[in-house]
Amino acid sequence: MKRAEILRLADDEKVRFIRLQFTDLMGVIKNVEIPRSQFEKALDGQIMFDGSSIQGFTRIEESDMLLVPDYGTFQVNPWTNPDGSKVARMICDVHLPDESPFPGCPRLALKRQIERAKAMGYSMVAGPEAEFFLFNKDEAGNTLLDTHDVGGYFDLTPVDRGEEARRDIVIVLEAMGFEVEAAHHEVAPGQHEIDFKYSEALACADNVSTFRFVVKKVAHERGLHATFMPKPLYGTNGSGMHVHQSLLKKGENAFYDEAAEHQLSSLAMGYIGGILDHASAIVAVTNPLVNSYKRLVPGFEAPTNIAWSEKNRSPLVRVPARRGMSTRCEVRMPDPSCNPYLALAVMLAAGLDGIERNLDPGPPVNKNIYSMSQREKRRLKIRQLPSNLSDALDNLERDKVLIAALGDHIASHFLSAKRGEWAEYLSVVHPWEQERYLHEY
Repeated sequence: MKRAEILRLADDEKVRFIRLQFTDLMGVIKNVEIPRSQFEKALDGQIMFDGSSIQGFTRIEESDMLLVPDYGTFQVNPWTNPDGSKVARMICDVHLPDESPFPGCPRLALKRQIERAKAMGYSMVAGPEAEFFLFNKDEAGNTLLDTHDVGGYFDLTPVDRGEEARRDIVIVLEAMGFEVEAAHHEVAPGQHEIDFKYSEALACADNVSTFRFVVKKVAHERGLHATFMPKPLYGTNGSGMHVHQSLLKKGENAFYDEAAEHQLSSLAMGYIGGILDHASAIVAVTNPLVNSYKRLVPGFEAPTNIAWSEKNRSPLVRVPARRGMSTRCEVRMPDPSCNPYLALAVMLAAGLDGIERNLDPGPPVNKNIYSMSQREKRRLKIRQLPSNLSDALDNLERDKVLIAALGDHIASHFLSAKRGEWAEYLSVVHPWEQERYLHEY
């Protein structure tokens, strides 16, 4: 869209305010809301905000930042205000006061990797499967650790009490331009999944951010609390965000080669090899919480083994059966708490590195890895993902490819924030410890 088109559409739709959205280092949506009198100024990228108040941005003595909107993300929200007016949004890149790109902007980090792929002749498309939980609230609005149902995978009403909430979420998403492909109850009680169509990498990250906002807003309006926390409940499955991804070249799927083994091109094999080679560091970004590693344990369908397969779901990377334009790899370790811009940036960087180095992922592991002995895993050279956030951060810090993809500013601030989170977790005495040791010792 062009500037004049946006202004005309805003007036036609009675848009009274525009939210200029961006994300902080942790992927949390932030926004500056402006009235109609400031629309022209906003479209010219002249709205400033205090970056020192945003985690991972700047120090207080260098706090002024500019919001530069991406015109293609202009969207009128499907909610109407009491006076009949509406609110629109635009997703922004963050720039410095001299209008140069801010090195700490997560969206720009992804754009840099997209440009790197473009220079090699490729564009990335991705489709996420973000899961979430719905919890009840008490009369005061406090979240209870009671799920809103006891449903299981693909269950129906009345067991699945989230059906109506999911339908409301889908209606809002479609009104915001999403092409929703499926919505269903997931394995755990209170757990749900809504899948939307794949898109180019930057649009995909924008969509994940918008999706999380819509899910939380609709759930709140229904008196429920939606969470993308990876493992909110002990003893049941956690929430993942499997990311299907492939590269296109001149509009054709570059992962497909009809004559090759498995009908996967050498480029696809190199990409998968890169993901596996960097997986122990990627996980620090795609699984960024202390809680993320409570999901990545055996027995709950989450990947813990660094391997790939065409068929079974125990390895980290799976290649679904369809070929042609649908040829893709599914990276199964990310969870929905991640910053989608940084997550896609490091996965794309790893895949491109694998292509450049012509990495071989080895033969597919089509046997259930969970049932293998440690000896068999060693024979097949199957490594394990880190078991905690601290080890993952160590791996990230040593990975020159991913550090370069993030940039020094993002990498240093991310590592510092997450090491602080880990230190805080270690210092807290948890209920499990009290129950386990208080009377025994």
